[in-house]
Amino acid sequence: MNDRPTPPWPRSRMSREQPPNPRLTVWPTGQRDPAAQLRDAGCVPGTDTDVDRIPPAVAAHAIATYTRPGDLVLDPDCGAGTVLVEALRAGRHALGLTPRRQSWALARANVTTAKAAGAWRDGSVLDARPPLLASVRAAGLVGRVGLVLAALRPIPNGTDEQDPSPDPDHAAAIDRLATTLTFCEPLLRSGGYLVVVARPRRNPNGSLIDVTTPLRAAGTSAGLAPVDRCIALTAGLRGRHLVTRAALDERRAAARARAAGVPTALTAHHEVLVFQLAHEAELAAAAAAAIPWPTEHDVTQAAINRAEYHGWERAA
Repeated sequence: MNDRPTPPWPRSRMSREQPPNPRLTVWPTGQRDPAAQLRDAGCVPGTDTDVDRIPPAVAAHAIATYTRPGDLVLDPDCGAGTVLVEALRAGRHALGLTPRRQSWALARANVTTAKAAGAWRDGSVLDARPPLLASVRAAGLVGRVGLVLAALRPIPNGTDEQDPSPDPDHAAAIDRLATTLTFCEPLLRSGGYLVVVARPRRNPNGSLIDVTTPLRAAGTSAGLAPVDRCIALTAGLRGRHLVTRAALDERRAAARARAAGVPTALTAHHEVLVFQLAHEAELAAAAAAAIPWPTEHDVTQAAINRAEYHGWERAA
């Protein structure tokens, strides 16, 4: 099992073929139950009310794998701030945005508590929506972010996002995240990563919703290339067996489904998709396959013959 990011695909310079599915890796991030993870991270009471948070163990693993000390970690919809806490504890700069007043208060409290416990002190939470990242106020972040770590947060049906709904609008949530990815793409530094974490959700008939396909499409449309697909376990590993840590409401829903004759397994993981800037992914793939990347002269001459080199414009 290898958790390190790898080049996405080798292809010839002249090929238009699409990349295959990124290699699947598994993160052993469920060895501690959710409550123990929050205690270990020093999170304040009430953090568990953010049910769509990125678990601290998942955030810590992503930060350790895809960043280096001193990098800037951005969570464009940070909720209660678990990503920010783990970034500070790992010696990274941290910036989070949230449009929800309750989440902003929790995130601020968690960041303050982490700093008081001796974590890295450069962490901030803004009471703002992700579109702020496209404004002039975000100009200082362009090309500086080492890791964007974002959760797929469902949008409740209706107009009030403060009132949870048992039937959230998943398509709208993916569309909103796609827009956020577009805002974040210019902020990534050279070699930076954008990681999306999605908690499994079910359709009314009990089947799992496919979030991987539309999320990959959203990243691609934002100018990003998928380089890894990971399974972040929320279940503990006990030898060859998984110990599920599903919440009580999920267990009850599974029991009702089984009683109705629809066998339903408890979820044991979060989906994780890892992206890089598209032109950098192509450069890495070319280097891994020992394919010489075209020079500016090659591109100029090729234009005469109507040949194309994908990614050159961004690389230049």
